[in-house]
Amino acid sequence: MISGGPSSSTSRRCKLILERLPATLELAIAASVIAIVIGVPAGLLAGLKPHSVAAKAITAGSILGFSLPTFWVGLVLIMVFAVQLGWLPSTGRGTTVRVLGVETSLLTIDGLRHILLPALNLALFKMALVIRLTRAGTREVMLLDYIKFARAKGLSPARIVRVHVFKNILIPLVTVIGLEFGSVIAFAVVTETIFAWPGIGRLIIASINQLDRPVIVAYLLLTVVMFIVINLVVDLLYSVLDPRVRIGEAAP
Repeated sequence: MISGGPSSSTSRRCKLILERLPATLELAIAASVIAIVIGVPAGLLAGLKPHSVAAKAITAGSILGFSLPTFWVGLVLIMVFAVQLGWLPSTGRGTTVRVLGVETSLLTIDGLRHILLPALNLALFKMALVIRLTRAGTREVMLLDYIKFARAKGLSPARIVRVHVFKNILIPLVTVIGLEFGSVIAFAVVTETIFAWPGIGRLIIASINQLDRPVIVAYLLLTVVMFIVINLVVDLLYSVLDPRVRIGEAAP
């Protein structure tokens, strides 16, 4: 009985973390998708037309995204969209469905309504980062010789952007977005607390308040493992996107 106690307690804590992990992962995925879908087109527009009113507004918005604290933005989102307008729920995960033994809220309308505000709040800083990276990369690439040569060949602006500009800025974007995905998971604590999202962020806050050290250690180990896996995936994607980099082709 005595020898089986610690093992049973550890097993329960690991099970508790694994039960909360899908909620945090789907929140991080939704936030990353929002940051990419909004940030990349906005950054391209700001980079292609840097002196336009839209580009200046996008740049100013990205500065706000870096500056505004996450907890304050979350409270504002709740006040506007949940309290005053009543469009979206402010807390909870909503209706979930089980897919391959994992609960997810991304496949239900109610779940999507619940995840929209916390995902937008979590995506704000990453969106600003994607906008600035895309804008800087676009402005740098547009000044290179092969872009001038493509224009001289008579290629349409849309094809130049799609084939030459976007492909060249994609490599650093994938690297940064991949590495930032790990930080989205690790630092979703504030967003999960504000929106009462049942992920590992809220679990770690409760564990700190209760001085539950095994859960805290397990959370830190899980975060380290996720960062290692994400770095490996990013390196593999980098070798696929960049033809100059191929694993196993280095000269002996």
